Amino acid sequence: MSGIDLGLLVLGISLILIFARVPIGVAMFICGAAAFAYVLGLYPLLQSVKQLVYSRLANFDLIVIPLFLMMGQFATHGGLSRLLFRFVNAYLGHFRGGVALATIGACAGFGAICGSSIATAATMGQVAFPEMRRFGYSGRLSTGAIAAGGTLGILIPPSVPLVVYSILTGESIGNLFVAAMVPAAIAFVGYMLAVGWHVWRDPGAGPAGAKSSWGERVRATVNVFPVSVIFAFVVVSIYGGWASPTEASAVGATATLILAIVNGMRMKGFLDSMTGTAQATAMIFLILLGADMLNTALALTNMTNGITDWIVSSGFSPLLVMSIILIIYILLGCVMESMSMIMLTVPLFYPMIMKLDFWGLGTEEKSLWFGILALMVVEIGLITPPIGINVFVVNRLAKAVPLGETFRGVLPFLATDLLRILLVLFVPYTALWLVYAL
Repeated sequence: MSGIDLGLLVLGISLILIFARVPIGVAMFICGAAAFAYVLGLYPLLQSVKQLVYSRLANFDLIVIPLFLMMGQFATHGGLSRLLFRFVNAYLGHFRGGVALATIGACAGFGAICGSSIATAATMGQVAFPEMRRFGYSGRLSTGAIAAGGTLGILIPPSVPLVVYSILTGESIGNLFVAAMVPAAIAFVGYMLAVGWHVWRDPGAGPAGAKSSWGERVRATVNVFPVSVIFAFVVVSIYGGWASPTEASAVGATATLILAIVNGMRMKGFLDSMTGTAQATAMIFLILLGADMLNTALALTNMTNGITDWIVSSGFSPLLVMSIILIIYILLGCVMESMSMIMLTVPLFYPMIMKLDFWGLGTEEKSLWFGILALMVVEIGLITPPIGINVFVVNRLAKAVPLGETFRGVLPFLATDLLRILLVLFVPYTALWLVYAL
C-alpha cells in the first residue's frame, strides 16, 4: 500500500468514526496512532505520544483559549445577553421586524464575547424568542433569525475559532481579528436585510413593538457600555501591540467577571462558568491532541504533500480547488461543530492553498484571506439544510415551531451568506484592506 493510499484510508476511517458519533478527538487519535504504529512500530509510537502531548500542552499560547472561553461563560451566566438584547431592542424594537433586528444585533454582540455559535443561538433563543412570540412574530422569522444570528460570533473578535486558526497556521491573532471585521459587518448588514425581506414579503411576520423612551434608551446604553469597553480593549490592545493576546484575554476575562457579578451573578453562576470553561477547554485540547496525532501520521505517509503536489502540477484552476474545499466545509458543517472542523481540515487544506496562486496575493495575505473565508463557510454549514446544528438547537427551544418552518426561515439569511462568500472569494481585499489601512 502506498503512502497516499494509507493516508486516504486513515482519513476515511476517521471521518466514518466521526459520523458514527465517536468523539472527534478520540477518532483522530486512534486512527493516527494506528497508522503511526503500522509505519514505524509500537515503541516509536509510545515515544512520539509522550513528546507530542508535552509539546502541545506546554505551548504557552494555548492559555488564550480557556481565557476567552471564560469570558464567554461569565457573559452567559452573568446575564449580559439580556443587557445586549435590551440595548439593541430599545433602538430598533419599534420598527417592523425590529425585535428580530434586535436579536441579530444582540447575537453579534454576545457571539463576540461567547465565541461559540451554538451557545449564542441557545442563549439568545431563551432571551429573544419569548419576546418575539409576545409581539406576534411568526415562528419562521423568530427561529430563523436566532439560528442565523448565532453564526455571527465566529468572525467577531475575540473569536476562539480565529485564535485556533492562528495557532494552527502561525498567523497573527491581531491581523486575523482586524481582517474579520469587514466581513463580519457585511454579514450583519446582510442579516438585517434578510429580516427586512421577511417582513416586506409578509408584514404580519414581524409586527412593530412599542417605542422606547429616550430615558429607557439611555439606561440601556449605560448598562451595555462596559461590555463595549471590554470588547474594544481586547481587540485594540492586541492589534496595537499594547498587550499580548494572553494578557488581553486575561484582562478581558477578569473585567467580564466583575461585570457579571455587578449584574447579579452569584456563586452558582461562577461555579457553572468555571465548570463550563473546564469542559470546553478539555474538549478543545483533546481535539488538538487528536489532530496532532493524525497529522503526524499523515506526514509519515506523505499524503498531504503528495496530494498538494498533484493538485499544483495537474493544472486545475485554483478557483476550482477553492470551490471544492468550500463545498466540503459546507457539507461537514451540517454534521460537525465549527471547532472540530477547523482542527481537522486546516492542516490538510492550508498547505494546498499556500502553494496555489489566488489573485496574485502574497503568502501572508493568502493566509489571512483563506482563514476568513474558511471560517465564514464553516459557520454557514451550521444553518444549512437538512442537518444545520444551530437550527436543531433553536428548534429544541421553540418546540411549537415545526422544524421545516425554521429551515425555511433561515433561507433568506443563507442567500446573503452566499453573496458574502462570493464577494470575499472574488474580491479578497474585502477582508484585507482594513489590515493595511490601520
